[in-house]
Parts: sequence; structure tokens; C-alpha cells
Amino acid sequence: MKLLVCISQTPDTTARVAFKDNNTAYDESGVQFIMNPYDEWYALVRALELKEVAGGTVTVLHVGPASTEATIRKALAIGADDAVRINAEPVSADFVAKQIAAYAADKNFDAIFMGKETIDYNGAIVPAMVAEHLDLPYIPLASHMDVSGDTATIHRDIEGGIEKVSVKFPFVLSAAKGLAEQRIPNMRGIMMARRKPLVVVEPVDYEPLVETMRFELPPPKSEVKLVDPENMDELVRLLHEEAKVI
Repeated sequence: MKLLVCISQTPDTTARVAFKDNNTAYDESGVQFIMNPYDEWYALVRALELKEVAGGTVTVLHVGPASTEATIRKALAIGADDAVRINAEPVSADFVAKQIAAYAADKNFDAIFMGKETIDYNGAIVPAMVAEHLDLPYIPLASHMDVSGDTATIHRDIEGGIEKVSVKFPFVLSAAKGLAEQRIPNMRGIMMARRKPLVVVEPVDYEPLVETMRFELPPPKSEVKLVDPENMDELVRLLHEEAKVI
């Protein structure tokens, strides 16, 4: 089985959020970056589990500059066989999807795994875009998967329940919590990762469809207002006029 896992690099969940250059760029000073948890804990590990059962290879793919290679090496330490870095800044979701699809188009991967979203933008749109570019079935929010022959049976989270679907390989899948259990790279994996191949590929031509104009922080939270439990009229007024929830 030949599997591709697409990974992203994101700020750590505890990183401060600040912008620079007149609010047109994220301020990375002092920020620790990590592999996107949905990619690492669920997409990558489930692909490795499939390889361990059915044989084959797991390739990790990342769109980013050379400074992200430590994150890529972590994926190799966890168990991926090789890695590809597309040498470009990930300027938009459409750009990233176009680069992934262009690389994967002629590689005959049996499946492409990604996390359901990144924890910085929370867009959850790159996997669907990749599937559209490649004209492949797309299963989002996968929380469980069984494989029999050339068919995968997948449970996906939907509002109010779980949907069970069957799909033949190849396909694109976005991984949600529950698809696998997190693995921690051991010392042997870390040492082997240094010797595994990491290929750098130049990006394909791309005509931008969107442009980031500026970033804004949400307004600061107001102070808590305490209302006398006997004064229901005041509570209703605040909920109506200030909170605007009724």
C-alpha cells in the first residue's frame, strides 16, 4: 500500500498571537512551532498502522521553507519512510492544495491522509481542494477506519451522530479525533530519521486567487457583570441590548 500523508506546521497552542508589518503578517518572534496535531496524531499514525498490516510505504509531504524541516524529521522519526518538502511559503489554502495535487497526480498513491484542519486557521478546506484537483472521493472527519481488500469502511462524525461509508481506494481522507492513538518517537526512530530521504521539490506555477489583506485580533472581553437574581428585568435587558442573544 502506497500512502501519502500531508502535514502542516503550526504555532504551539500556547503561543501568543500578534501581528507585524501593519497587521499583514503573523509575528513569529519567540513562537515555538509544532506539527499540526490532527496531522500527527491521527492522519500519520493511521497511515502507519495500515502499512504495518498491509505492507507498503508512507510518504510525508509538506509545503514550506527549509526552516520547517525539523517538523518533517519528526514525522520520519514517528515512522514515515520518506519525505517531500515543496519549497514554498504556504500563502493560502488553495496554493497548498494545488502544490499537493500537482505532486501526487502521477505518483499512484492508494490514499492521501490529512488532518481535518490546522489548529491555527481551522479552515478545514485543503483536503477537499486536493480531492477536487485529483478527482478522487473525499471522506472528511474520519474517526474510524477498517480496510478489507480494496475497500475501506469509514466512520465519520456528523451532527448528532456517526455516518458509516464504504469507499474504494484511492481516496482522500481528513482525520478527526479517534482515528488513531498518538505515537511518541523513540530514540531509535529519531536516529533513523536522520538517514531517511527528504526530497525538496520546487513548486508548480500558481496564479493567486486570494490575497491576505490584514489580520485583526478579536475585541477584548468585557468585564463580568453581576446581576441580582431578584432583578430579572435587568438580566433580560442586558441579554437583549448588550449581549444580543435574545
